[in-house]
Amino acid sequence: MNFGRGPSVVLNVGGTRYSFSREVLKDFPLRRVSRLHGCLSEQDVLEVCDDYDRERNEYFFDRHSEAFGFIMLYVRHGHLRFVPHMCELSFYNEMIYWGLEGSHLDYCCQRRLDDRMSETCTYYAAEEPNGGPEGKGRRPPAAEGGKWLERMRRTFEEPTSSVAAQVLATVSILFVIVSMVVLCASTLPEWRAPENRSVEEQSRYTAESVREPSGIIEAICIGWFTAECIVRFIVSKNKCEFVRRPLNIIDLLAITPYYISVLMTVFTGENSQLQRAGVTLRVLRMMRIFWVIKLARHFIGLQTLGLTLKRCYREMVMLLVFICVAMAIFSALSQLLENGLDLGTKNKDYASIPAACWWVIISMTTVGYGDMCPITVPGRILGGICVVSGIVLLALPITFIYHSFVQCYHELKFRSARYSRSLSAEFLN
Repeated sequence: MNFGRGPSVVLNVGGTRYSFSREVLKDFPLRRVSRLHGCLSEQDVLEVCDDYDRERNEYFFDRHSEAFGFIMLYVRHGHLRFVPHMCELSFYNEMIYWGLEGSHLDYCCQRRLDDRMSETCTYYAAEEPNGGPEGKGRRPPAAEGGKWLERMRRTFEEPTSSVAAQVLATVSILFVIVSMVVLCASTLPEWRAPENRSVEEQSRYTAESVREPSGIIEAICIGWFTAECIVRFIVSKNKCEFVRRPLNIIDLLAITPYYISVLMTVFTGENSQLQRAGVTLRVLRMMRIFWVIKLARHFIGLQTLGLTLKRCYREMVMLLVFICVAMAIFSALSQLLENGLDLGTKNKDYASIPAACWWVIISMTTVGYGDMCPITVPGRILGGICVVSGIVLLALPITFIYHSFVQCYHELKFRSARYSRSLSAEFLN
């Protein structure tokens, strides 16, 4: 150390004093502390610490004393763990301040930190539509246009942020319900009778269907969803991010088939390919079922399901791997025992391994349709083992998925409660 006098140096961290020799600071494991060794002036020292006492050669750090005590345990023993009853992110901020990284933590604490940081990033992505913490994405108070856009963005994105947002969400839910009722009613025999007509009659029916009540209701619903999607796109701050969001992609998938079917009807006319086009039109109309997923904007349960699947994709992949490995093993053994060996009784349902895969799936999931079943004694024993293995293998990742689901539900519920409090303040004002 080129600044200060005395054989020792005192670090005062949050009221707790630590004494070190000058030579120890040169290669100290904490980067901020080791920087004191190269300080040449008092100004350099104050860039590293908060205050300095020249007479006692004491350096003051206004930081968490208990957290620094655990960091000192790492310096002495080489093991760094979280402080009990302290937020993981707060302790991580202390680590960053003193020059440590997440890799210095023990493995168990690293996993806790990764999970907490993942949750926090998701929380801020949903909670901070301005693009970051307070102050980074805000517009100046004088920018009335920015305030108006932000208010519109909140109205369309957060159903509980204001009275207008709740009214808009209610209307949107009603349109989704009406469209689903019309879709279900269109599959009734009375509604499907015109589809059995000839090509010429089908052409006239397709041209006139838009003028029927169901066609009018469908057009009104599509018009509402299209207008809502366009307005949300206009008021969005980041257009590229808007297009990449899952719920917006679902909106496009729900709206696009209607316009494609209308264009196909207009351009096909009485062409001889109308029958093939009619099948395509029915497929496109059935894609309106995606409108049900639009309810995820207004219901916490569907949002929780999507967020859980996003966070637990590793567990889901692990579950699929378990099923695929077990399916490969049990399907090969069942085909061998039921049809591959010349035992006098061959089960034709197990003629091939791909055919036996269906039996393995319905057995491991304990569905048991009964369309396929082993008839030999070894095959029945194998079937029992398959069922028990399915219960065990499927239950292993379920615990992690369940805990993640509960955690996601509480986070989204807290977020909804926060916007509800702002709604109550709006009523009071």
